[in-house]
Amino acid sequence: MKKPLPIGVDNFEKIVKEGYCYIDKTLLIKELLDLKGEVNLFTRPRRFGKTLNLSMLRYFFEDTGDAEKNLQNRELFGGMKIMEAGKAYQQHMGIYPVLNLTLKSAKQDSLENAYYTMGAEITAEFDRHRAVIERGKERLAINEYEHYLNIADGRADEKLLRGSLKLFSRCMFKATGKKTVILIDEYDVPLENAYFCGFYREMVDFIRSLFESGLKTNDYLQFAVITGCLRISKESIFTGLNHLNIISVLDKRYSEHFGFTEAEVIQSMKYYGVENRFSTMKEWYDGYKFGNTEVYNPWSVVKYLYDLCSDRNAFPHPYWINTSSNDIVKDMIADADMETKGQIEALLRGESLDIQVHEEITYEDMHGRGENLWNFLYFTGYLTKKVEYFNESSVFLQVRIPNTEVKTIYQNTILGWFRGRIEKQDFRDLYRAMEEGDADKIGEILNEQLFAVISFYDSAENFYHGFLAGILSQSEDYLVKSNRESGNGRSDLMVRSPSLRGRAFVLEIKVSEGIDDLGADAEKALQQVYDKKYMEELRAEGYRKIGCYGISFYRKDCEVRLGTGYIGR
Repeated sequence: MKKPLPIGVDNFEKIVKEGYCYIDKTLLIKELLDLKGEVNLFTRPRRFGKTLNLSMLRYFFEDTGDAEKNLQNRELFGGMKIMEAGKAYQQHMGIYPVLNLTLKSAKQDSLENAYYTMGAEITAEFDRHRAVIERGKERLAINEYEHYLNIADGRADEKLLRGSLKLFSRCMFKATGKKTVILIDEYDVPLENAYFCGFYREMVDFIRSLFESGLKTNDYLQFAVITGCLRISKESIFTGLNHLNIISVLDKRYSEHFGFTEAEVIQSMKYYGVENRFSTMKEWYDGYKFGNTEVYNPWSVVKYLYDLCSDRNAFPHPYWINTSSNDIVKDMIADADMETKGQIEALLRGESLDIQVHEEITYEDMHGRGENLWNFLYFTGYLTKKVEYFNESSVFLQVRIPNTEVKTIYQNTILGWFRGRIEKQDFRDLYRAMEEGDADKIGEILNEQLFAVISFYDSAENFYHGFLAGILSQSEDYLVKSNRESGNGRSDLMVRSPSLRGRAFVLEIKVSEGIDDLGADAEKALQQVYDKKYMEELRAEGYRKIGCYGISFYRKDCEVRLGTGYIGR
């Protein structure tokens, strides 16, 4: 029996005790201790192992107040790389109070609910350490003990919660004589959610106060590790934290600890006996570069391995699309001006884009033009670094779409946006032109729509087929049948009235290699309708008013030809 894959399991103890497959990232501990950063902010895209790594740090460093439990935690690391690093690192095992706080649950629809969920998380951590405080309560001031219990019992007001991290550290130091390790996961989730839900400034104010209490001039802090997607500093979340060590995807240190390296992916695929699918794994889920390290998306790798274990011929899927907030891409596409649309299309064609690096971006910058937008997409994992260079005192990047999975996210989002857009439009003029045999008018209307939509051409016929089918499907008077998916040798599209006395249309699509080929390709599409007798299916059903159109596309242009055998004009 092979070890099970940890789908959605991000608790280090559970992974080890229950025998899940684990890619050893424990040398993150060594690097943290070697570099001695007091407050460390790791910014990585969603689902790149941040939560699991913080869980691993907790089980390594935490003194639970129970000798037997501490021994059990130590045993979790048996045979792992950190245990081979030497006694200098092992001596830090199980000796610190650890506050392990996740802010993921603050993704709520109102400020009140967000406050409540964050308060509940803080309460749970205080309650988890209650026994330690009770044993050392005589060393605490009366008000400190009372405040601690108020938070542990869920009776704290907002003001007390804002100062909770420092209160925890101070109480733990007095009770145990040890400074606290603070671990905060997904610190920017409340900020991202608040931005979309309309209470951004209030959330910024709360998070700032919370962090200042625990991370600024806290004499009881051993060190802190914070994770998120972005460095948020314009809002002064980290005001005055001169000791803040920010480790972004650009940094060469810590680069292999979040995400899977290629060697780790190959090793895992060999373990499960699916190494013959490596080329597909690489095409879909590789492409990220953290520092100088090539990195795979760990969530998608594990999900694809899981599928391959039951079916060696399993198709890859864009697993990441269901776990990351794609509102970022949706809003970008909805707000894109002509220049931005052209840049998105270039990226989808596999080209790169040069940007100046701005690490201190905010969620408000998401709607900005130019480099703010591209920086936002880069730091959240929707773009990756191809080349990094220095020019006139500034760092620049050539960025590109990392892999097929992320390209699929762009494409699906574009198609979803397009469907929503065309549902709001009236295409009666298009159908009137089809009924009247006005090929020029049809071409004019389609060209207007092509100019507005963001296109991708690597699967060109499918794109244009979806584009045309989406527009034609808006009529309440006609039914649209797409034959492309069935692969049955029929025309691309058939459009028909529900009544056999009504009209029906056959449409065949070609994609041209250049603008000068449009006319000839439209004629070829039309000739294919006649050569393969696509109209016969409609005639056999009883339709007598049948029109045929050949349509060719090249990027933002199209040409339409009306069949000479048009019936029922």
